[in-house]
Amino acid sequence: MADFFVFDIAETLLEKLASYVSEEASRAYDVYEDLQGIKDTLSIVKGVLLDAEEKKEQKHGLREWLMQIQNVCFDAEDVLDGFECHNLRKQVVKASGSTGMKVGHFFSSSNSLVFRLRMARQIKHVRCRLDKIAADGNKFGLERISVDHRLVQRREMTYSHIDASGVMGRDNDREEIIKLLMQPHPHGDGDGDKSVCVIPIVGLGGMGKTTLAKLVFNDKRIDELFQLKMWVCVSDDFDIRQIIIKIINCASASTSAPSIALAHHESINNLDIEQLQSQLRHKLSGLTYLLVLDDIWNDDRAKWIELNDLIKVGAVGSKILVTTRSDSIASMVGTVPSYVLEGLSVENCLSLFVKWAFKEGEEKKYPNLVDIGKEMVKKCQGVPLAVRTLGSSLFLNFDLERWEFVRDHEIWNLNQKKDDILPALKLSYDQMPSYLRQCFAYFSLFPKDFGHIGSHFVSLWGSFGLLRSPSGSQKVENIARQYIAELHSRSFLEDFVDFGHVYYFKVHDLVHDLASYVAKEEFLVVDSRTRNIPKQVRHLSVVENDSLSHALFPKSRSVRTIYFPMFGVGLDSEALMDTWIARYKYLRVLHLSDSSFETLPNSIAKLEHLRALNLANNCKIKRLPHSICKLQNLQVLSLRGCMELQTLPKGLGMLMSLRKFYITTKQSILSEDEFARLRNLHTLSFEYCDNLKFLFKVAQVSSLEVLIVQSCGSLESLPLHILPKLESLFVKRCERLNLSFNSESPIQKLRMKLLHLEHFPRQQILPQWIEGATNTLQTLFIVNFHSLEMLPEWLTTMTHVKMLHIVNCPRLLYFPSDMNRLSALEDLDIDGCPELCRKCQPLSGEYWSSIAHIKRVSFGEKKEGKLLFQTQTWIRLGLRD
Repeated sequence: MADFFVFDIAETLLEKLASYVSEEASRAYDVYEDLQGIKDTLSIVKGVLLDAEEKKEQKHGLREWLMQIQNVCFDAEDVLDGFECHNLRKQVVKASGSTGMKVGHFFSSSNSLVFRLRMARQIKHVRCRLDKIAADGNKFGLERISVDHRLVQRREMTYSHIDASGVMGRDNDREEIIKLLMQPHPHGDGDGDKSVCVIPIVGLGGMGKTTLAKLVFNDKRIDELFQLKMWVCVSDDFDIRQIIIKIINCASASTSAPSIALAHHESINNLDIEQLQSQLRHKLSGLTYLLVLDDIWNDDRAKWIELNDLIKVGAVGSKILVTTRSDSIASMVGTVPSYVLEGLSVENCLSLFVKWAFKEGEEKKYPNLVDIGKEMVKKCQGVPLAVRTLGSSLFLNFDLERWEFVRDHEIWNLNQKKDDILPALKLSYDQMPSYLRQCFAYFSLFPKDFGHIGSHFVSLWGSFGLLRSPSGSQKVENIARQYIAELHSRSFLEDFVDFGHVYYFKVHDLVHDLASYVAKEEFLVVDSRTRNIPKQVRHLSVVENDSLSHALFPKSRSVRTIYFPMFGVGLDSEALMDTWIARYKYLRVLHLSDSSFETLPNSIAKLEHLRALNLANNCKIKRLPHSICKLQNLQVLSLRGCMELQTLPKGLGMLMSLRKFYITTKQSILSEDEFARLRNLHTLSFEYCDNLKFLFKVAQVSSLEVLIVQSCGSLESLPLHILPKLESLFVKRCERLNLSFNSESPIQKLRMKLLHLEHFPRQQILPQWIEGATNTLQTLFIVNFHSLEMLPEWLTTMTHVKMLHIVNCPRLLYFPSDMNRLSALEDLDIDGCPELCRKCQPLSGEYWSSIAHIKRVSFGEKKEGKLLFQTQTWIRLGLRD
């Protein structure tokens, strides 16, 4: 059954209640006594909630009681948020200055009496409900349980490429697969049969099929066998068109410069299927290729034959490596017998467990715990994912009773069906702090194999108040990063890539299944199979365009999230938008990217609780109602890719809570005063704003930490001098921008940690203002500087730089002297710089001695070119908030 998050919800509500009870406003509105009563009752109830969650399956009626508590807490939170909305409005009126009369009329302050009466009535109703539910709970005989909120120690983040040294017990499997790839096609490759050899790897979920395929794919012998390597993750949806696009993109990334491949990737989605298959044949024709199709679920043979017919145009010797959980699918696609991946031996499982449960060598201090670990890994049935996750959950925990509790837990005794969630995963999940479990459930809103960007969850978790700082002073971005780091340290995330302020990851299919399992009472993914939206659902994710109709929504009233996570899938019905606005007045997240409606109704202002509004990539919308500026709780507003948007709405300065603002507009001049009033603005993005010559000249945007400027063809300057807190700057394809701005002397001191400069073909030297970030810069990307001839000597003074990527700078011949001074540098990638790459070759290159200390070094290798292509794509995805 689905999980509950009542304890953490109650704790959050108590914090809000404490602040409201202490405020004089509660007495002014005549609600002090009722608020105090709710707080007292909830404090008593909170003490038994953890015991209730433990016993909910054993005691009849306890699940329903927990559901009632959870619902009344949500309703109380909605009421309290009403106070926040009212207070924010009063702040806007106060800050409006000379326009006070206009703003006062805008918010109709004459309604204060009506507001007070309404709020008093709602709070009294909540108190009565809670008192009754609390009294009903006495019959269950629940005990008070304290909770431990300690965070596990976090491991160092890793890159997504496979680290062969960290994989246990798969050397023989790798050699066997490589042998199969080296063999000629047993039934083809002759003049009469052009079919491609297909080798299936089959095994249970979490067994390591993808890991094995990665080991093979990255083996240097494969580079000698095949002219072209392509990796495509198929997962649940076997969409021929999307698979073809992925194959073409992979082929382009392998054979082209990264920037060319990226531009190709951006345009290919507009091609029809006839054009796509023509491009596919062009890319593959005459080349020996290895194509990995990872995680196939499709059992429709007709679809497989259709795809196979399209891709068998390569040279003799081309191979396809398929991973799947299904024996029948493996038999359907394979041209040779399936390679059945077995579980790890007990010895290898124990080695893997020890690696994740202890720091290196620490296990020698705790032989008793290692013995218990050996008993536990036997129950994992050789599944590496289960072993790794279980070990991670016990990392730095040396309490004997805790280990014995995990070993003896009754969940191990459940009958395990083929597609069940592994007990080890559920156990590891149960050991998470409650706040982390609540955040984890939101992964269920996204499709399997979805590439996640950290900023997604800053917005999503932040919109529901889940990012709480113990000290009250931490930024939500940092809290979200800590949560994600902890999930990663517990092995719930994989393919983690860290670019500083931008980080990318995925979740394993079984982990996604677990998120769906624990979230299913309140989270729903809407597709063509969905027949109705249950009334208790609070979070909706829409993944298919043709899945929406009014008939789905007859009873639901509790929805707080509507999310369109897929590229190309959006809303085209203005009537349905009107229905949502009228029905779901407590919406917190409205994510309508890739939609195609022409107007946003004035009634959007009724969603006064809204925290995130995403209208990105709407190709039709031309204007926004000025009423959107009444959304004082709004933290995220994305207009990115709205290519027909004429102007921004008037009154943006009234969006007092706005933290992230993504803009595409035809407007030529920005209102500096409006932006200066956005005191909480953290991230600001301008993309395809072709008419903008200047962002700001005078007005200081004092809180801004992230600035993204991309494809703004008329832009002439950037105002770094009025951005005192800027930490990340991303600038790409701004043809008229003179990078030598801010050339004042002495050089302005900057706080920048990440700098990405791309496509400045006439720039011969790096701008000197970068030197102002000497004490802070950690990540530096220089891409497509075709005239760059030298790197400045001051570059070696930037001793905090950890990642340096220099790509497509063909005239760059020299490193500055003393490159060995960059002691913090961990990742150096030089690609598309032929002469410089030659001088950096291991042992023989003249620069090798000064860069040999760097952990990860790559020079023009195809696989690293592909990684860079992915890097740029992921950074672009990071803009899709």
